[in-house]
Amino acid sequence: MAAIELRRAAAVPVAPRLERRLGRLPLHLVIVVICALWLLPSVGLLVSSFRPPQLVATTGWWTAFHPPFEFTLQNYRQVLSTYNMGTSFVNSLLIAVPATVIPLLIAAYAAYAFAWMRFPGRQGLFLVVVGLLVVPLQTTFIPVLHLFVQLGLAGTFLGIWLAHTGYGLPLAIYLLRNFIGELPKDMFESALIDGAGHWTMFFRLVLPTSVAALASLAIFQFLWVWNDLLVALIYLGGQPSVAPVTVTISNLTNSLGQGWQLLTAAAFISMALPLAVFFGLQRYFASGLLAGSVKG
Repeated sequence: MAAIELRRAAAVPVAPRLERRLGRLPLHLVIVVICALWLLPSVGLLVSSFRPPQLVATTGWWTAFHPPFEFTLQNYRQVLSTYNMGTSFVNSLLIAVPATVIPLLIAAYAAYAFAWMRFPGRQGLFLVVVGLLVVPLQTTFIPVLHLFVQLGLAGTFLGIWLAHTGYGLPLAIYLLRNFIGELPKDMFESALIDGAGHWTMFFRLVLPTSVAALASLAIFQFLWVWNDLLVALIYLGGQPSVAPVTVTISNLTNSLGQGWQLLTAAAFISMALPLAVFFGLQRYFASGLLAGSVKG
């Protein structure tokens, strides 16, 4: 009898837990279905990129899982060696990495200044920065390009770095200012009492405690720069020596209307690194972005 009573006592909490799990089951099913629908085109793209041209043109990608299995690396070899995709991939890295690091560092220090430094016109200048968020990029192309031509920066990596830095700073400053402004005031007061200056507090206190916010912004900035086509076409002019992946793929679209199995390989090459960056930093994504967007 004692054993039966112990079993009943142990079984009491199980029912509410089971009921809660069953109550969340529809939500979980909806999430799984949405994820499957989102992944389906990417899976089809990946499978098609490994299929021979004649099969891509005559059968659907799902037939690749039926015997006889026919897969090849020829699409990747041809795109990387013949259509300059390898050089374009390196160019995209040379563009995206500095164009992510530079605005983040500038925005972080500017956000610290807006949050914790007192200087004349601080609030008005911050309102100007926030107002730049609604300025369309297209309105800046002609004057900035004219300036770049005069300075000899058109068609150079330095020019595209400066362009992406300017376009990314308003949002980065706005979000980081809200996040850094919510850091404990006592932390900065203690540092001032110990004789620390603003430079020391920024590198020793602000940056280590803002890793989540910086990582979430780095994801957005990197993905935006990596996937950018319009800004690269405007300021680089489509030169093959400096063209990123997006420009090269747009040229392939025009020249390979019949050989679109090569486009699948090129597209997946361009997707691989952004996916790796996103999944590698996703643990910082939600906490950092939400903290920067709702506090302040």
